[in-house]
Amino acid sequence: MKLMTWLLAGVVLLAGVGTSHAVVRIAGDRGGRIGTYVDRYQDLRTSGETVIIDGLCASACTIVLGAVPHSRICVTSHANLGFHAAWDFGANGRAVTNPEATQMLYSMYPPAVRRWIASRGGLTPRMIFLRGKQLQALYKPCYLDAQASSIRSH
Repeated sequence: MKLMTWLLAGVVLLAGVGTSHAVVRIAGDRGGRIGTYVDRYQDLRTSGETVIIDGLCASACTIVLGAVPHSRICVTSHANLGFHAAWDFGANGRAVTNPEATQMLYSMYPPAVRRWIASRGGLTPRMIFLRGKQLQALYKPCYLDAQASSIRSH
């Protein structure tokens, strides 16, 4: 397992990322409140850091696709993006779809991701997953490089 940790610590994009840039790894992120992620990713956007999606990035986590420039995002073979409609708790404590927040969420995604979502029926209460070859067709793969300066899990 130590070898895997070392390898993950060495992940950087093959194309154009110098060893002085920090790297943020996203894995195991089930999402949360949209506003929290908008704020988090605004800071990430301005930091210049590279984003590696290396596992689950679901719900509000997927806002990263629109917040961070496409050229600074890469995906590993483990990347798995989960999309669904935004929701609030209703009066009875049950989840109720929020159409305005869902439209705002959808509008944050890049056009290619919106097309993929639309081709699967749009954002609904049911989670849909973008992974494997379909995801790798939209984002560049991450490569290992032992000279990465730092990596921070998100």
